[in-house]
Amino acid sequence: MFSTTGLPQGAVPKLERPGPLRDRVYEALLELITTRALQPGQHLVESELAGHLGVSRQPVREALQRLNTDGWVDLRPAQGAFVHEPTEAEADQLLTVRTLLEAEAARLAATGADRAGIEVLEQLCAEGERAVTEDDVDGAVALNARFHAKVMELAGNTVLAELAAQVDRRVRWYYTPVARQRGRQSWIEHRELIAAITDGDGQRATEVMRAHTEHTRKTYHERPRD
Repeated sequence: MFSTTGLPQGAVPKLERPGPLRDRVYEALLELITTRALQPGQHLVESELAGHLGVSRQPVREALQRLNTDGWVDLRPAQGAFVHEPTEAEADQLLTVRTLLEAEAARLAATGADRAGIEVLEQLCAEGERAVTEDDVDGAVALNARFHAKVMELAGNTVLAELAAQVDRRVRWYYTPVARQRGRQSWIEHRELIAAITDGDGQRATEVMRAHTEHTRKTYHERPRD
């Protein structure tokens, strides 16, 4: 059985943001789950988490209850809390929805992106390529999320952006274990997307993004299992 003992050095975020303590603990634990510092199936011990975060057990207990409601944590009678282990069906459904949202965002971005926005995409792409070269998986995952968020911003559709934000955390969760495997190819596909957006070719941007997100979905299902 896994426990929370032995979290990677520097993995635990500092609780410095204002707001109710239970909300800050929730966000800290969610970040640890999303980045897989806390692995699927890992036992979450309230006292250990409280010690890592420098808080009492009460806000941890409240955060775990909320994480259970949101589907990130499973509370098992007489056993405790465990990081949820996503099924292949759950992952497939989420990544399929992501493909639909991202493809439409790419189409809209191609029709409305300005030079400044495209330059941001190019900068993020260069940083992502550097992260891959340096085998910085966490950096590559974060930059991938920022790249896709920027495309969504350039789409200029508030409702679409709100829907994408609802799945963003889970997309990162599923992407992390395949980030190294996707590697440089992912950023080659990002370059192709930037070219389509720069040309104002909405149809091409849609096709590139759909293929890009489908590659990630396929890679997730074909990933090596521990």
